[in-house]
Amino acid sequence: MPDTQAQAVRLIDPRAQARGSRWLAQAGLRPTRQRTLLATLLVGDGQDRHVTAEGLYEAARQSGEGVSLATVYNTLRAFCAAGLMNEITVDGTKSYFDTRLDDHPHFYWEDTGTLTDAPAADLEIARLPQAPAGAEIAKVDVVIRLRRV
Repeated sequence: MPDTQAQAVRLIDPRAQARGSRWLAQAGLRPTRQRTLLATLLVGDGQDRHVTAEGLYEAARQSGEGVSLATVYNTLRAFCAAGLMNEITVDGTKSYFDTRLDDHPHFYWEDTGTLTDAPAADLEIARLPQAPAGAEIAKVDVVIRLRRV
């Protein structure tokens, strides 16, 4: 997430709010105050984001808007269910929410706990295991863990 001061400024920018509202409308989501706030923080500047619920909660708090952490979690899950974002789980315990929807790999930076996009053109998966009977592979998430040397 960019610095919270910049996010607060984006909130009063009518173009950013309009972008957030359009993002909600494309998924048929009702634009409640909380959804509009969080959508504006996520896509108001037109950039893709990898956020945690806690990071988005802090950005909302810094903007001066009142929203609970539970509301942020519920809203992010609703955005995922509506097809607006994807959830990427690292270590089975930490979730990141990605506004970029195309299939692409990620770098997870162990020292900072951040998730960034990795170049998809450089990834090559030669073969996947056969799915068990009665199942099909829905998606393959690739998270490459990085440690600075």
